[in-house]
Amino acid sequence: MEKVVLAYSGGLDTSFCVKYLKNELHLEVHSVLVNTGGFSADELESVEKRAYELGVFSHTSKNILEEFYKKAIKYMVFGNVLKNNTYPLSVSAERVFQAIEVVKYAKQIGAKYVAHGSTGAGNDQVRFDMIFQILAPEIEIITPIRDLKLSRQEEIEFLKNQGVDYSWEKAKYSINKGIWGTSVGGVETLTSHKALPESAYPSQLEKTVSVDVTLHFEKGELVGFNNEFDSPVNNILKLEEIASKYAIGRDLHVGDTIIGIKGRVGFEAAAALITIKAHHTLEKHVLSKWQQYWKEQLGNWYGMLLHEGQYFDPVMRNIEAFLTDSQQTVSGEVFLTLKPYHFNINGIESKHDLMKSKFGEYGETNKAWTADDAKGFIKIVGNATKIYHSVNSEL
Repeated sequence: MEKVVLAYSGGLDTSFCVKYLKNELHLEVHSVLVNTGGFSADELESVEKRAYELGVFSHTSKNILEEFYKKAIKYMVFGNVLKNNTYPLSVSAERVFQAIEVVKYAKQIGAKYVAHGSTGAGNDQVRFDMIFQILAPEIEIITPIRDLKLSRQEEIEFLKNQGVDYSWEKAKYSINKGIWGTSVGGVETLTSHKALPESAYPSQLEKTVSVDVTLHFEKGELVGFNNEFDSPVNNILKLEEIASKYAIGRDLHVGDTIIGIKGRVGFEAAAALITIKAHHTLEKHVLSKWQQYWKEQLGNWYGMLLHEGQYFDPVMRNIEAFLTDSQQTVSGEVFLTLKPYHFNINGIESKHDLMKSKFGEYGETNKAWTADDAKGFIKIVGNATKIYHSVNSEL
């Protein structure tokens, strides 16, 4: 019997794939769950149990959290990456690295096929297929849901006929959780006007009393949380644990998909949004105007290419080198207040702060130039526009 490695999440789509690959295509199914921070030990155990109940030949999980941080999250923070100024690539960035691990595992066990549960109308199919084709062009790709053009309801009916017991009410939402956020799609996100109900979000409001927190950055990386220093990954997890209880980081993202249609998805990403906004605030204090300008351009490009699965394009390494070099002075503390559904950034403290008062206080006093210096500067700055209007005054 030929082997197929299935990218497994434990959701409805991959449950369907297990049954279809085994019972309809008669393949030996080896499921692999690539953990990017979205599963507890108990959840991993439950997913494994479920996979074997569905009929997989073998199941394995791979934790790539540290690697995902070093190769993606770090640069998304450096670049303040928010797709359409909204979405921190909570799931889209994960897919690239999950696909890489699936290919590695397929080669390891000598599988002839790899499979995933993406539909034909989304971004994930592009990300998975592209990485599979780049790293293992000799391995055939199977995509049952895409190939059969199935709706979610048709998947449910198939599984029911296969004798699968599932929480069908929850199945109307597709939820993908990772360290950088959780996406929520289905029902309301298929419309342009409906909001997701409170119950659709995995994290619920538990705390209503505001709390002050401090984030410590060293060369752009989150090295400390509330005066306790740890790895960036652990600090992100600590921040998420506290901030998610305030239901911070919820939003709806509307974007242009890789295949050209508009897409809408809900998400919650407390730690990701807080970290990016805090980092960006620190940068506004310590970087020059032109550093900030070019970082914004390249950060947007980096996020777009990563979102579209173009991780292996060499320009990504070029942009990463620029972003890393830009972080040499991005060190200091950022002070925040967490509140129900939102947060405030109160200020920063850094030895690299360019607001040092020895040069002047904005809107108050100047200490490094005279009044005549200011008048001459203003005259020269306005010269080009003055000439234009003088020449074209009769038009």
